Amino acid sequence: MLLSLALISIFGLVFGTLFKKIHLPPLLGMLLAGILLGPYALNLLDSSILDISADLRRIALIIILTRAGLSLNIKDLLKNGRCAVFMCFVPACFEITGMLILAPRLLGLSLIESAVLGTVIAAVSPAVVVPKMLNLIEKGYGTNKGIPQMIMAGASIDDVFVIVLFTVFSGLAKNGEISALTFIRIPTSIILGLLGGLLAGLLLSFLFKTFHIRDSAKVIIILSSAFILDAVENAFTGFIGFSGLLAVMASGIVIGRKRPEATKRLSVKFSKLWICAEIMLFVLVGASVNIGYALKAGVSAIILILGVSIFRMSGVFVSTLKTDLNLKERLFTMFAYIPKATVQAAIGALPLSMGLACGETVLTVAVLAIIITAPLGAFLVDITHKRFLQKTTVQE
Repeated sequence: MLLSLALISIFGLVFGTLFKKIHLPPLLGMLLAGILLGPYALNLLDSSILDISADLRRIALIIILTRAGLSLNIKDLLKNGRCAVFMCFVPACFEITGMLILAPRLLGLSLIESAVLGTVIAAVSPAVVVPKMLNLIEKGYGTNKGIPQMIMAGASIDDVFVIVLFTVFSGLAKNGEISALTFIRIPTSIILGLLGGLLAGLLLSFLFKTFHIRDSAKVIIILSSAFILDAVENAFTGFIGFSGLLAVMASGIVIGRKRPEATKRLSVKFSKLWICAEIMLFVLVGASVNIGYALKAGVSAIILILGVSIFRMSGVFVSTLKTDLNLKERLFTMFAYIPKATVQAAIGALPLSMGLACGETVLTVAVLAIIITAPLGAFLVDITHKRFLQKTTVQE
């Protein structure tokens, strides 16, 4: 396993750096490194590391959501009110609807299999969006209307909403039965997740205020509490749910609000943790890809991804109606909601490991979605933010 970890780290870092040099998202290089190292190519990774890859990918998702929570300013988010709330679920619902319409025709999936695929694909990527939006906040682009904050929060909560839906639909696909009580799990997961995160954030804030603790130790404590919150999710069964990921982000928001003087330092440390977590996440998902099956899916899968992306952008446009955002700002928001990577890498392989008939298809489409939308969305954000968003100076 140690040799496999070394190969993942070295190849992921090298390939990520090479792709960055040619102005492509580093995560694409990491994916390629994983494909080369994986069992369907050079087969250099130990099976033991592949057996725990789902847990490692989950850890990476927790780290980026914690960082997003610490960096989120609620006051700035509230500038957009209703629009900010709609951005958390409306675009995802539009995209899942598009998947239900297109996937049966293009890939021959059943409706429930299309729903599972839709909940995997419908999440926007914090791995791409959060760093981009943090950079815009630092430079002052769009901050006069809270646009980067809205996008960052929407992207993070959007992921949690989609993952809760994925849990419901993948369980239905596996067990073959559903009831009205099953859908009660969605609001209960969100509400209890928020309450759990609020409580955890308040307790950690009190701890950090009462005792002098080094920042490195605070990071360990925050991560440990995040792992516990995520584990609590497994204790809730039936129609009562608990979203551990939403609790993780809510906890970070509370800490950022209660202990603002330490938040910036903690965010920097989580950014450094993400460097390692990102490599693990994308190299391991690349290692899960069956190259032959991906080539077979080909054109139909690409058309599907582009088609549901149009549905998603339509959902963003609807969410921004009757707001003070002008047309250019709406277009920028639509572009910023295109990238997919983190959630697709974290849960894309789960249907396959669950033994679902659509598992291979879901994983293949998830990886293709990352390859197509991550660079496209990142590129559009980079070339449009200066022209589409107003820059606010520090004095303003």
